[in-house]
Amino acid sequence: MTLIKSISGIRGTIGGRTGDNLTPLDTVKFAAAYGTWLKQENGQEQITIVIGRDARLSGSMVSGLICNTLTGLGIDVIDLGLSTTPTVELAVVREKVQGGIIVTASHNPKQWNALKLLNHKGEFLNAEEGSKIIELAEKDNFEFASVDELGSYTVNSNAIDAHIDEVLALEHVAVDAIKAKGFKVVVDAVNSTGGIAIPALLDKLGVTCIPLYCEPTGHFPHNPEPLAEHLTAISERVIKEKADLGFVVDPDVDRLAIVNEDGSMFGEEYTLVACADYILGKNPGTTVSNLSSTRVLNDVTVEHGQNYYASAVGEVNVVTKMKEVNAVIGGEGNGGIIYPESHYGRDALVGIALFLSHLAETGKSCKDLRESYPAYYIAKEKIELPPATDIDSLLSQIQKVYANEEINTIDGTKIIFQNKEWVHMRKSNTEPIVRIYAESASPEKADELAQLMIKTISDLV
Repeated sequence: MTLIKSISGIRGTIGGRTGDNLTPLDTVKFAAAYGTWLKQENGQEQITIVIGRDARLSGSMVSGLICNTLTGLGIDVIDLGLSTTPTVELAVVREKVQGGIIVTASHNPKQWNALKLLNHKGEFLNAEEGSKIIELAEKDNFEFASVDELGSYTVNSNAIDAHIDEVLALEHVAVDAIKAKGFKVVVDAVNSTGGIAIPALLDKLGVTCIPLYCEPTGHFPHNPEPLAEHLTAISERVIKEKADLGFVVDPDVDRLAIVNEDGSMFGEEYTLVACADYILGKNPGTTVSNLSSTRVLNDVTVEHGQNYYASAVGEVNVVTKMKEVNAVIGGEGNGGIIYPESHYGRDALVGIALFLSHLAETGKSCKDLRESYPAYYIAKEKIELPPATDIDSLLSQIQKVYANEEINTIDGTKIIFQNKEWVHMRKSNTEPIVRIYAESASPEKADELAQLMIKTISDLV
């Protein structure tokens, strides 16, 4: 079993031994470290945070431990209960509090849970902030409040409704056009909190919602990562119901996958492409995605006469780049839409509203819209190397081998070939592994490119 400490929080499997898993003691220690850091950052000011959780089975236990630890530090807690990651992010800003915690392991299986940590802007912590919290947790030397100075605990059950209202109020969400289309949509929420939020949003948009796995029981009916191989049930249901499309979200509702009317996949990489295409037509400007995301976003952005920028992998890096270049939209190729007019966080509710607006205004079917974009395919591989391998030196050698091609080194090594193919190689922070992402005009060519890089690495080791 596993416990992983990173700048964005702590993630691990439930049960087992302290220090090796996300046990109650590990949860309390990390919550105390986060609370202590907030108190250090805010001086004498009274601290309030919001907390919300997805529906996974351990959520109530983990959330309770966190809430009681924080109130024990003298911090006030607003508990949103069953919620979504973007709902908590927005609530931090709406409530004008100093931070937030989302209890979710995102797309990981049911035995996992995690604490995702937010700053006062409702955004994930940066590397420096995360490192300070890890350091505090390792010191394990906390000062708790006396009985007269304990923090308060209140419940707010309206955060999802407020989130939906904010989405509907966005300038370019075409509510009337969507209502006029009378869409029929199947929703797979993997029995987590998307089953609360997505049908409620669709109802306010006048969309007929056919729920599939929308009971927030935490019993995931399939692998919760929204990849094609896990989504056969919704594909069949879309066809059976003669629906216009299907929406799939992960347990904490920050990733969005789409199913065409014929049951085929729109493609997670293309969720951002379609939403960006729509926004660029309304509000021209720059776009951002990470280095491992499809180049179609670049193509579409250029077609609109605008500039595209790539960031290092990781949501916090995408957000940093978006702010730097004042991007009108950005995100990641895993179906994560980041729309600054709403907030700087991946948000499947925003993605659904923008995507339906695009469909309604173009008049195209879901499949026709997908086919209007260039077709690229990404292969994902990895190669395990001897433990003593100097991977940084290895990547530098690869850069010399392909010195005649365009090379980007802001996050590992990305080689961009003249025929629009690319390959991105990144080292793991925890294992002697190089992860390889390759994109080309066919699945076969993408796989060939990935295998070529594996051979190149093997020859250099």
